Amino acid sequence: MPLTLEELTADVLVVGGGTGGTVAAIQSARRGAKTVLVSEFPWLGGMLTSAGVCAPDGNELAAFQTGIWGAFLRELQKRQPGGLDHGWVSFFTYNPRIGAQIFADWVRSLPNLQWISGQTPVEVLRQGDRITGVCFSDFIVKAQVTLDATELGDLLVLAEVPYRWGWELQSAWQEPSAPAATNALTQLCPVQSPTWVVILQDFGAGNHAPAIAPPPNYDPAQFAGAWEGYSPEQFLNYGRLPGDRFMLNWPQCGNDYGLGVDRLVQSPQAQQEFLQEARWHTQGFAHFIQTQLGDRYGLAADIFPDLPGNLGGGAYALHPYYREARRLQGLVTVREQDILPVPGGQVAALPVDEQGQVTAIAIGNYANDHHYPTHINGQALPSVNLKPKSIRWGGRWTGTPFTIPYGSLIPLAADGLLVCEKNISVSHMANGATRLQPTVMNIGQAAGMAAALCVEHNCQPRELKVRSLQTALLEEPTAPAAIVPLFNSLPEHPDWFYWQSHYLQNHEQYLSNGNYADARTAKSILSVQNLSSSVQSVHQKFSGTFNRYGDQDYRFLSSHPCSLVNEEWSLVTLQPIVNQSLESCSNNCKLTILGRLNPSGKWILIERIQSV
Repeated sequence: MPLTLEELTADVLVVGGGTGGTVAAIQSARRGAKTVLVSEFPWLGGMLTSAGVCAPDGNELAAFQTGIWGAFLRELQKRQPGGLDHGWVSFFTYNPRIGAQIFADWVRSLPNLQWISGQTPVEVLRQGDRITGVCFSDFIVKAQVTLDATELGDLLVLAEVPYRWGWELQSAWQEPSAPAATNALTQLCPVQSPTWVVILQDFGAGNHAPAIAPPPNYDPAQFAGAWEGYSPEQFLNYGRLPGDRFMLNWPQCGNDYGLGVDRLVQSPQAQQEFLQEARWHTQGFAHFIQTQLGDRYGLAADIFPDLPGNLGGGAYALHPYYREARRLQGLVTVREQDILPVPGGQVAALPVDEQGQVTAIAIGNYANDHHYPTHINGQALPSVNLKPKSIRWGGRWTGTPFTIPYGSLIPLAADGLLVCEKNISVSHMANGATRLQPTVMNIGQAAGMAAALCVEHNCQPRELKVRSLQTALLEEPTAPAAIVPLFNSLPEHPDWFYWQSHYLQNHEQYLSNGNYADARTAKSILSVQNLSSSVQSVHQKFSGTFNRYGDQDYRFLSSHPCSLVNEEWSLVTLQPIVNQSLESCSNNCKLTILGRLNPSGKWILIERIQSV
């Protein structure tokens, strides 16, 4: 490296401005550490913004809207015209430009946080087994703790820190869904398929959007059957955004792209070839939609900023949505068994170390969701039969809550380094649940807090006492983060900290149903209902008849003279007191509810039951 490079010093260096890295830098700085955040792209937020996945999955229940994740949702609700509940894949859809502005505002409000964009790491500095900083093309940053928050785990390669890429067979950890032997899928698709997101606009009936040009080697056959089983309207409404826009992140004959995905980690040239193909694949999908559904649908304008090389800009995300990265070989590895519910229960077991200490530092609750192509070069690939981890709650399917142990952020041997993205120490199988945006935000907040605490205590990440990290997260003054999944524990309640701490200290008392055990539970939840700071939409009042079609399958027929008459709508909720009330409602009872109508999902999202 040239000797003339500018040298910066920091307590904490975060490399990568994606979902985990942005949150880690914010939390580190809020704790008081002098922090430098270096991002490749001009937008912060990664999956949630620059990659265009503005319909986050998981941690949607009110009890799990904590930490910086919950704060982000509430800020989106304030800034997004029309609210957030528009699509059916997520309760929260928004213009990614607004999300990027929120992160930028938070970062710029912190005087001890320096953000540098447009840079990628070139070299990692070491002293023996300790990482001491990172070289970029124009400068060097030296820091006490460095965080790898890159989309593909780039620092792991540069620092020669052991990592995994690809599948583990069942013999490795006895994961129930792992393959017993290699096959065509494991060989051709070592990691999950990325998706290059594009956003379409409905220009209205009778209007004509500019034509979307077909890319080189366009083959419409690869998209045939994309919305089979769905109406065109249902297909588009999957990721419906405010303002008659549609986020395309569609797995069924859509814009997932996994052909030659190994090229992402082979060489810069091979990576660029893959990225160009993935971008063209999405362009082909957008062209196919326009030719099949009509030219009222075209590319949305002025969503993403332009970048050199025309790999992004306008309607196309700045980079792909990477579902998987190089995965650290850490002190602890999250396996499929660690994210599955305990027998007969609704939650995964809390991770406990040899001393009986709960090591959890972040919550996730999404299903184990894997994306692979079904065919490559005409060859049919085997399917993956994943062990289910979904449950019914609040009138709909949600994922079994699980937790991330602190040891999965720490390398086996290297000091001065933490990871905080999809690059944590996790098996290929379990990555399908740990990779989701809210979980990665929670991981980032924990990593940023851990790094700042290491600076305070002048210790290495492996030496930091996990209990001190857990307490700091629970007591964080700006955005306290839950650590133990409790369905019926709202963060606004005065007993929230007590129950979080109780189960961290008494893990053997943690109930398999995921609720805290207290005779005052119902009254306790009800007392805080009016104070809940979970994301709420503009309320409407509906009166009608309730019916139950099965376990946690609730329907509603309105009795008011409005558009709902003679139409049956699903009832769903994110609130624990409403869930409890719905469970006790009898068929044909009369309800008056407050909530919001979502035509895309054909549900009413209930915030409160006014009368039964």
